Amino acid sequence: MRKNIGYFEGTDSILLTRLVCAGYDTLPISNGYDNHGANVRLIDGENRYDLLIGYIHKVFAPDTRDKGSLTYQDLFHLCKTYDIPLLLEVPAELHETARSLLRGAPESVQFVDPGDMFAVALELLSGD
Repeated sequence: MRKNIGYFEGTDSILLTRLVCAGYDTLPISNGYDNHGANVRLIDGENRYDLLIGYIHKVFAPDTRDKGSLTYQDLFHLCKTYDIPLLLEVPAELHETARSLLRGAPESVQFVDPGDMFAVALELLSGD
């Protein structure tokens, strides 16, 4: 059975193409604002992904967000509960800033330089 990768809107299309050609399925997921695929809140034990990928701005909501919208803490909880790695594409020079924005990121959350995304994704997906 092919593994499923959930990707947030705007994820690099070349990266997604490379992952599909490497034998993985890619499915759009929504942060609740953009309605880009299934809402990430629908992830559960039966409806889960093997990997989630996207950009930091898709999971970092400002303090003025609507009540009931997805927070990065909610997403981190889902990732921890269902053991789903999350790769956030962030230029290497901004990794520390990203870590400070997303306080309490579990080990399953990695900040990855754009040039390393494919290799890191493959390593995670093949390591199971």
